[in-house]
Amino acid sequence: MNKELIRNIAIIAHVDHGKTTLVDGLLKQSHTFRDNQAEMSQTLIMDSGDQEHERGITITAKQTAVWYNGYKINIIDTPGHADFSGEVERTLNMADGVLLIVDAQEGPMPQTKFVLQKALDLKLKPVVIINKIDKPAARIEEVKDEIESLFLELATDESQLNYPIYYAIAREGRAGKTTDLDNDLHVIFESILNDIPEPKVDEDAGKGVQLLVAALAADNYLGKYAIGKIFRGKLKKGETVSVLGPRAAKAKVEKIFTYRGLGKEEVDEATAGDIVALTGVASANIGDTIATGENPEALPTIELEPPTLSIYIGPNTSPLKGKEGEFTTSRQIAERLERELETNIALKIKPEGLGYKVSGRGELHLSVLIETMRREGYELEAGRPEVVYKEENGQKLEPVESLTIEVGPEFVGPVSQEMGIRKAELKTQELTSTGSTRFTYEITTAALIGLRNNLLTATKGTVIMSSIPMGYKLADSKYKPERNGALISFESGVSTAYALDAAQARGALYIPPGVPVYQGMIVGLSNKKEDIDINVCREKQLTNMRTHASDGAIQLTPYTKLSLEQCLDFLLDDELLEVTPKSLRLRKRQLDPIKRKRENRV
Repeated sequence: MNKELIRNIAIIAHVDHGKTTLVDGLLKQSHTFRDNQAEMSQTLIMDSGDQEHERGITITAKQTAVWYNGYKINIIDTPGHADFSGEVERTLNMADGVLLIVDAQEGPMPQTKFVLQKALDLKLKPVVIINKIDKPAARIEEVKDEIESLFLELATDESQLNYPIYYAIAREGRAGKTTDLDNDLHVIFESILNDIPEPKVDEDAGKGVQLLVAALAADNYLGKYAIGKIFRGKLKKGETVSVLGPRAAKAKVEKIFTYRGLGKEEVDEATAGDIVALTGVASANIGDTIATGENPEALPTIELEPPTLSIYIGPNTSPLKGKEGEFTTSRQIAERLERELETNIALKIKPEGLGYKVSGRGELHLSVLIETMRREGYELEAGRPEVVYKEENGQKLEPVESLTIEVGPEFVGPVSQEMGIRKAELKTQELTSTGSTRFTYEITTAALIGLRNNLLTATKGTVIMSSIPMGYKLADSKYKPERNGALISFESGVSTAYALDAAQARGALYIPPGVPVYQGMIVGLSNKKEDIDINVCREKQLTNMRTHASDGAIQLTPYTKLSLEQCLDFLLDDELLEVTPKSLRLRKRQLDPIKRKRENRV
């Protein structure tokens, strides 16, 4: 189809500002689904993964397309969390404009700034939508001023300061040019057609096709799909193409698909400006160019921010290894990580010991990978997250992030105390219209590890926090992680209520009765600074003597069940996390208590 009738847009925003909900409305109101289709009654239609539904966030960018008044609108729904910014960076290359969604109460947040910066650097046309204007604490005029200040700070040329603003309640599928909203989203559709430019393409089709691979997908029927925008020429089914990249190769395009709603439809040819998925080009990776012609030309590769955190992932070496997982060997883990690299381009992997050092954008980025592998049947062990330093001019530099925290007035003290311990530098502190306090800190990535869980505990789960990378500074190692010692089992067997009743006086327990434990396994957090070895398998000695004291029922304090992220935050350098499809077990690297004490003395 003609490129004049195509619009390619990305939906960008901070976490929970309404991106995916707005896409729901665009899909439904463009009559993409029949009235009786199940999708018409669903929400967060584009979030297809189990973890996306459970966590309530978008993890991977999704492509869809709708038709409106004869125009084809390709829509890219991007993640809002900074840990998945690699997804944003690679998919923005397919867009020609962005819908920037901003919460009418919260205003521009750290990730808003990050994604807008990327969009403006790529010269994408922005359309601003102030969403959730029905919130009781909405402050629309102030948010407009904040958005204007953000554009003034980030714009790369004067034309980017002329952006249209619309208002919406995406949850109700309503939007308008003023706060007096229409009953549907037609003003957003009209803005996409009129404010977003037609695709930028190379008109010299005689030089052959150019397509930049921005995403990969696969299914059991057709295998690997290479997804991207055609920047030049017309691509035809059955055509021989060159894959230009590290693994240069020739290939034949077997099938061409374009997007419609949540599905794909096969076409015989596709023109410049459209977003397509190709099969038959199995050697293609993200960042490669698919081209035709006698002298095929590569497009500029996708530049990504470097990883900031790394974690050790290797085969499970505990006494319980191989009992709960399907894939347990180092080779199987290596193959799985190599597959992950094909689509998760913000990851870096290198061998270390029996396993691999996996580097990514943050704790959430890495924990989502581990949780995904766990659900697929993998058994593995993970180490403490570590900062990825870099060398520059003979100096060691560490990553720094801008952290925004919003809490109620009663929790200002605990937050300030925790940030002081972590040597964070306070940049701003202000009262919001809702009466809460918003802090902005500059903090090292090393000091961010474990912060979220500490603040959730200190604020009774009410804290709102987010961070974005700021760059690097000279490493000074001011912050050293501290924690009470661990309660460590020195016997192998099954935990008993009798033994745990005695152990709970020593600290907080992380296991219930009746679970298998082994020597060196961590079963709780001590009340003291040093580790304590305890027996949690001891059983009550049975005698024919009866006393009042021995006949009483055991009353155990409910144990604390740690999530995957909490387990990773708990770890110190001499500890590991055993991850299986059924269990999460904390343990010491050295299981033998005598050898462990000897190593600690050294």
